[in-house]
Amino acid sequence: MSLNINEIHELMNDVENSSLREFKIIDGDFSLHLSKNENPAMVNTSISTPTAPAPVTADAPSADHPLAQPANDGVEIVAPMVGTVYLQPKPEAPMFKAVGDKVTVGETVAVIEAMKLMTEIHSDVAGTVSKILVENEEVVDYNKPLYIIEKD
Repeated sequence: MSLNINEIHELMNDVENSSLREFKIIDGDFSLHLSKNENPAMVNTSISTPTAPAPVTADAPSADHPLAQPANDGVEIVAPMVGTVYLQPKPEAPMFKAVGDKVTVGETVAVIEAMKLMTEIHSDVAGTVSKILVENEEVVDYNKPLYIIEKD
């Protein structure tokens, strides 16, 4: 597959005028990735330091506070695009992975459908599935965690 410059410009305009945040095509040696997502590393933020340190309280942090939540042990597998996530290859088939299943590097763990294109999601790590963070056929955003994998 190859696209001429006019077709690429049309795709860019279509993505720009749609609610999609990201679009990716890979076909053999041809690859095209369009994204409206901002690169967090390029965001300019100003950091202000308080003039006096905040007082320390003896109260335990609230369980509702996000910093009070324990960090996930393991590595997250995240959605590389916006779309509908499928945790099984076919409606009648078993799920790609369940909690407790072993995962190898490069193994397919899900499929995301975006604009009628199916993209396989592969594991970047070897380990054991400790959590599944999405439901089958759930619409996911870019960078949404799908699985937590405990490294071997």
